Amino acid sequence: MQKDYKYNMGNLTYTDVQEYLKKKDIIMVPIASLEQHSYHCPLFTDMITAREVVYRAAQEAEVIYTPESWIGYSPHHMGPPGLGLGTITVRAETFRNLYYDVARSLIHHGFNKIVFVTGHASNMKIIDPLLRQIKYDTGALVCVYKPYAENYFGMIADLLEGPPEETPGWHAGELETANVLAHDEKLVRMDRAVKSERTRAPDYLPDSFLKKDGTPSVEFEGWNYFVFPMEHREFSDTGLIGNPLRGTKEKGEEAFKRFGSHLARALADLEKVKIEVTNREWKDRV
Repeated sequence: MQKDYKYNMGNLTYTDVQEYLKKKDIIMVPIASLEQHSYHCPLFTDMITAREVVYRAAQEAEVIYTPESWIGYSPHHMGPPGLGLGTITVRAETFRNLYYDVARSLIHHGFNKIVFVTGHASNMKIIDPLLRQIKYDTGALVCVYKPYAENYFGMIADLLEGPPEETPGWHAGELETANVLAHDEKLVRMDRAVKSERTRAPDYLPDSFLKKDGTPSVEFEGWNYFVFPMEHREFSDTGLIGNPLRGTKEKGEEAFKRFGSHLARALADLEKVKIEVTNREWKDRV
């Protein structure tokens, strides 16, 4: 079925935006990454999550959103030179400058509330200073919504059948495979999927250091106090974390439904918040 993208701002005219701003001052900005997702999931996997959740939230809450941006922070997914993993990343300062400019453009036009929706967890490593800069410079309400699982299964815990040691919410595993299947089954090459892969500590670390998921944290003597700047291939040979064979289209659709509805309810409450933007005009544009 053809989807109705009437809430995608890219499909609107500027007079449509003007009419919307007479009623509402909130907008979503879907962002993610373009990076390797093992042998079976497309590079666009994280963007699919952001796109599908934002679409559903927009329909339910009647809130517009900007066209999606796949530009994200993924240096750890680049891999060795010449390997051809396809990942595209930007530097932290580029990411911050890019989405600051996006936010300032929206605030300039009259939006007071900006909700970034990220399908890529590693964007969170640098997003806090971005949000704070927008808030401090303009007074706008700005936040980020994270519709994925990883260490926090939240409202979709009952959907994921994999045990904790399978890290079902992680990279190209049960949840992400399910998400892509729900979006477009043809994009998932299940015949290439590795049955299951668990993370390990990088080879350069002593055996006393353990790594159990995709975070930068490494365990030593049973405690997680260490963080290393690791490459993804240093702890996952194929780029996979988890068991993709547990992913189903039905699980992905239900996850999108729950996240989308949850976000929509939050948007409805945020619409009620009165925000006084203190610095709307953006003069530093060149």
